[in-house]
Amino acid sequence: MAVDVLLGLQWGDEGKGKIVDVLAPKYQVVARFQGGPNAGHTLEFDGFKHVLHQIPSGIFRQEVQNIIGNGVVLDPIIFKKEIEGLAKYNLDLKKNLEVSKKASIILPTHRLLDAAYEKAKGDAKIGSTLKGIGPTYTDKISRQGLRVGDMISPNFKAKYDGLVARHKGILDVYQFEYDLTEAEKEFFEAVEFMKQFALVDSEYSVNNALDAGKTILAEGAQGSLLDVDFGSYPFVTSSNTVTAGACTGLGIAPKNIGEVYGIFKAYATRVGSGPFPTELLDEVGERMRQEGREFGSTTGRPRRCGWIDLPALKYAMMINGVTQLVMMKVDVLNIFEEINICTAYKLQDGTITQNLPYDLTDEKVEPVYETLKGWNTSLEGLRTFESLPAELTAYIKFLEEKLGLPINFISTGPDRDECVLRGALA
Repeated sequence: MAVDVLLGLQWGDEGKGKIVDVLAPKYQVVARFQGGPNAGHTLEFDGFKHVLHQIPSGIFRQEVQNIIGNGVVLDPIIFKKEIEGLAKYNLDLKKNLEVSKKASIILPTHRLLDAAYEKAKGDAKIGSTLKGIGPTYTDKISRQGLRVGDMISPNFKAKYDGLVARHKGILDVYQFEYDLTEAEKEFFEAVEFMKQFALVDSEYSVNNALDAGKTILAEGAQGSLLDVDFGSYPFVTSSNTVTAGACTGLGIAPKNIGEVYGIFKAYATRVGSGPFPTELLDEVGERMRQEGREFGSTTGRPRRCGWIDLPALKYAMMINGVTQLVMMKVDVLNIFEEINICTAYKLQDGTITQNLPYDLTDEKVEPVYETLKGWNTSLEGLRTFESLPAELTAYIKFLEEKLGLPINFISTGPDRDECVLRGALA
């Protein structure tokens, strides 16, 4: 068996949570491999809407084992709140949820550092979610962070105090005012709460499952264009959001990667700062935002909206080795009589290219568009490709020709049942 990977191909918010939930019955294990509470994976089913931040999206399937991998940065306070928020679903989370001992812990001071750094940047801020993600990964890379396994160490408090003392020294330099009293109380309560769950060496869990022939899905967070190496740096997240991140974030060998499901919206969105070539700063962009309910599930911030960007999408497909495409939120475009598709960029010197420039921030590009007729009708109740409007099937076929892969999953609404499955997923 192999580990299949599911990840976003744009700037995050592509709808990964729904797809994991839909695909989960095919898998015996679902594992998160990077990111943290900056993720917001929204699932809608049976009239319920639920947003997961750190817990894998297979959690609503009782028969699925869910693993939070070593590549994740975990906030115990948010973990506790997430678990409490799931209580109404009567899930046996102590049975089907495991947490890697090697996952890094977000401390209250990490969140303070995040706020201090962002404030100091002024107009150059990157649009951080202020969840402490960057400072936690910084401590991990500088070899001074704390991990989940440290919580069961007899000297955990001493380790915590030592790291917090270093953080306080930095906060003093930034002259950042804070009060840790309540946050620390909440933190240590959450640490004790976490000890009830299965804290494991997750790399063994994943590889033992592989050896046993179990089906495994690795769930990514954020999107490929936010990858710390390959995204629109410095307006990126702090982890590797691409397929390679599944190897380091779960402890699996590259040879064990199977299918790579690349998820993208039928248009494009971005939260926070950073380049966005096809962004619409007009009434069309606002209509797209309102129709798609494009407000961050983690921050509540309005998302920037624009037409689909094929050069960026093809780049993300290339670095991920995508084998199957999943298109989300097609229904948001129901209201438009014409659909624009960016097929290339025009550079400042007049050159036309389909390649992503090294630095989209300094290299201003002008999108080159092709226009197709919109379907301008509801997709409600449509479950087969043959039942879709001709204009929508033309849009899908146009994208498949340009991208060189079939689109096997087409989401026509927010609920888990609102989708069209084709090819290998049918």
